[in-house]
Amino acid sequence: MTGNETTPLIARVADDNIDANGNNDQKKGLASWFYRIFDVENRILFAGLIITLSFSFTQVPLFYAVYLMECDDYYTKHPPYQGSGDRCSVDEINSGTATQFSILAMSSTFCGTLNLFLAGWTVKKVGPRLALLAQIFVPAIRVACQIVAVAAGGRAGIVIFQATQIVTIFGGPVGYILIINIIVGEVVKPARRTIVFGLLQGCFMLGSGTGLLTGGKIGGIWGVRRPFDVAFVAFLISTVYARFAMPYISPASMGDGAKPQVKGIAGFFAPLKVISSQRITLRSGVTRKHLGVLFLCLGVFIGVLATDYTALLIQLYATTYYHFDQNDSGWLMSEFSFMRAFFLLFVFPRVISTGRKWHLSRHPNKLKAAKQSKSQAQQEEDAAAEFPTHPEQLDAPVATQAGEEPISAEPLEGKEDTAFDLFFLRSSLVLDGLLTMCVAFTTQKWHIYLAAGALPFASGTAPAAKGVLTAMVSSSQRADALNALTLIENIGRLLTMGLFGFIFAALSEAHKPHLTFFCNAAIALIASGVLLFCTFPPEGSRLVEDVDQNGDEGQAVTNGTQQGYGSTANEDPEH
Repeated sequence: MTGNETTPLIARVADDNIDANGNNDQKKGLASWFYRIFDVENRILFAGLIITLSFSFTQVPLFYAVYLMECDDYYTKHPPYQGSGDRCSVDEINSGTATQFSILAMSSTFCGTLNLFLAGWTVKKVGPRLALLAQIFVPAIRVACQIVAVAAGGRAGIVIFQATQIVTIFGGPVGYILIINIIVGEVVKPARRTIVFGLLQGCFMLGSGTGLLTGGKIGGIWGVRRPFDVAFVAFLISTVYARFAMPYISPASMGDGAKPQVKGIAGFFAPLKVISSQRITLRSGVTRKHLGVLFLCLGVFIGVLATDYTALLIQLYATTYYHFDQNDSGWLMSEFSFMRAFFLLFVFPRVISTGRKWHLSRHPNKLKAAKQSKSQAQQEEDAAAEFPTHPEQLDAPVATQAGEEPISAEPLEGKEDTAFDLFFLRSSLVLDGLLTMCVAFTTQKWHIYLAAGALPFASGTAPAAKGVLTAMVSSSQRADALNALTLIENIGRLLTMGLFGFIFAALSEAHKPHLTFFCNAAIALIASGVLLFCTFPPEGSRLVEDVDQNGDEGQAVTNGTQQGYGSTANEDPEH
């Protein structure tokens, strides 16, 4: 073997080839399998699964616990029940339970909205991992208080239950979903973000469906308190897992340091500013407004109005006009959750990857640019793997390195065509509207089960919207943009409950409840129409951001070049 002045005196062993004879093929295979299993993406997805599972254990027993406590309180003011059957089957008890649960739902929504702002602010201050730990451990404290409430029973138990919702401000389901999405946006390669957002959403649905079934079964076998005990232990396990499995991302490294962090009260409400129009500088040097993010958020808001009530609407329709009992409704909702999980985990990634290739094949110029980008990325990767020949390429001594190396966002490898993600987002809403409209034509009980199995195949709008959004904004705005989108989705969920609840009630009185599905479909089509106005910035344009540092107003052009309609992301590969 010949060498030159750059050849190392001691041969450097490659990870994939220990010697010329390949004596370590078995170890290599095991190591490769190990690293694939414990890849950062898989660790994040499993965290989403077990945390959602922890939150879902108590969702079914919660209603029943409030029902029993209201029943106990009723008989402290009334004579003991003398008749046959269930002593709690009294109209006053049912009415009181509905009132208490409504208060519980409203306080949970309000506190969850505050939790969303607090979670986004905490991410900027202490980093995503520590913020996520708070979002998991604080609910464990809430569940511990709810165990006390179940043990107390009666009016005291109800008061404790209602009071525990305040804890949701500091940690709850809305905040942890936001933070995990932020982690995905920071550490996952831009070309894979949409797919991983979909996989994560599928893990959420899988955890939710499993928790709903399991929590109800545990409560039915071992009593109403036992699901709360299981949830408490599950939260503690999830906290430990998140501490050791989640990547550490320092607050200073988020957004690649492209923009100074906004401090004070302005930083707390920074997500709201992202929704406004952006300013871009065209290749010609002209600066103008771009409304892509604004129309995207507006389309997502209308889409949530149309799609988020669908599951409950089918349940109400099946209960009222097909006489579904509690067991039938449980199976119906479980089918809906598991089919959504199946679609997002197994079908959605293939649709996105195949659709991007199809879209590139229809645009030869973009396909050529993508191939050149991948070739350049491979050359840079090979160059980085070479033996260092300059002092600045040498690693620092072990004693000078930090105990835990922060992980920053992965560089872009190849230019995937995110224009298809936007096309998929619009098409998914159209498909959702058509499938929802078909429910109005059901005539048999099994038709409802068929509809519940088919509708989840149009449920990729949320991850597709997140993927498009992260490609439209700069890296420094990514966390705030996801925060704003989550806030818009929550507002949409809150409004759709009142809107379609009123529409369904009014049409039911007119003996035409099936028309509710046509209203639902119409709003979905309107959302898709609004998204037609959502486009990526023109080719070669750059995003201009207003920065406020030490009280001085100025302008900053982001390092990420917007690649226009069909861009991969806004990061500059040479950053």
